[in-house]
Amino acid sequence: MVDTVDCAGKRQATRVFKKSSVNGKITVYLGKRDFVDHITHVDPIDGVVLIDPDYVKDRKVFGHVLAAFKYGREDLDVLGLTFRKDLYLAAEQIYPVVSGTQQRKLTRLQEKLIKKLGNNAYPFYFELPPHCPASVTLQPAPGDTGKPCGVDYELKAFVGETQDDKPQKRSSVRLAIRKIMYAPSKQGEQPSVEVSKEFVMSPNKLHLEASLDKELYHHGENIAVNVHIANSSNRTVKRIKVSVRQFADICLFSTAQYKCTVAEAESEEGCPVGPGFTLSKVFSLKPLLANNKDKWGLALDGQIKDEDTNLASSTLVVDPSQRENLGIIVQYKVKVKLCLGPLGGELVAELPFILMHPKPEEEESATPTARLSPTHKTDDGEIPLDTNLIQLDTEADCDDDIIFEDFARLRLKGEPDA
Repeated sequence: MVDTVDCAGKRQATRVFKKSSVNGKITVYLGKRDFVDHITHVDPIDGVVLIDPDYVKDRKVFGHVLAAFKYGREDLDVLGLTFRKDLYLAAEQIYPVVSGTQQRKLTRLQEKLIKKLGNNAYPFYFELPPHCPASVTLQPAPGDTGKPCGVDYELKAFVGETQDDKPQKRSSVRLAIRKIMYAPSKQGEQPSVEVSKEFVMSPNKLHLEASLDKELYHHGENIAVNVHIANSSNRTVKRIKVSVRQFADICLFSTAQYKCTVAEAESEEGCPVGPGFTLSKVFSLKPLLANNKDKWGLALDGQIKDEDTNLASSTLVVDPSQRENLGIIVQYKVKVKLCLGPLGGELVAELPFILMHPKPEEEESATPTARLSPTHKTDDGEIPLDTNLIQLDTEADCDDDIIFEDFARLRLKGEPDA
């Protein structure tokens, strides 16, 4: 929920997202699509559903929040087997209100919406547990179509007899939402490491010290890598390679780890470092998605519309026993490698660090943030995948303190209108 100045410029308005079912009989109103994990708790998912009671009649309206790890294309699903693993599911009956249950106090957003929409608007409220997974998208290979693999969240409202009914597309609403985590406010210990290597027929060692200028980096920052070499061996350092590598642990039925280099630098300046010599050098690296667009399977921050994103943020594992429920665990390390030639081998050191987004300032969160782009269609009438999925509702009510934005429905080629 974002407060902003309304069209008269005299009072604050609340920006709310909405999406209706295909038949227009139920509409979901949601204050935001990004829900922040504060480690001790996660922002609640609260909003209202506007229903048409003449259409629903004696049926019910249910709400689901589902976190799932999708690890294969939907069009490859056969024999009822799906390439997905459900990580978290919450469900509740929204309409009619279940008698005998303790009614939760309405949030400020729900009060505003019910006041505006009338008696056919019913509130919903979901609380995600602190250890549920973060939204992560795996970069698709060139030519891949459809929804990319990764961990995603979906809020769904539908009409049915029971909550186990299969929702009908025409009378259900599905909204992609995202769970995110911001960087801690305090830096940790400065990463540093010392390694040595002994050689046959050499009385002393080759010694390498490496350190970073800090532990926590924000996306887009330069990473300064300090390298110091003290060569007391009888071998020669020919060149130095420094790289930033992303490690993605896929916690599915068994854990697998994927490594990908996202930034690298190689230098022969100051080399060779012969026996009895030392070298101190600082390398600067900046890991950016823009330089890694061709790497299939790279972990990215989850996407809720097809827009530019960034490399996946580091996963902060508070409770190691909950690793299996996190879907994809992302970590970053700087690797420093001294190349000694074909006979000498190499000496390697690694430095773990954290890469995340800074927590937005309160002042920034209170200003308008939606940057809207027009929706264009291709020659065959389809909406391209690079379309901004949010469009400003042109019916902004200046007599009210709520401005609605529509979730535009994205249909892939070959998908029926339902």
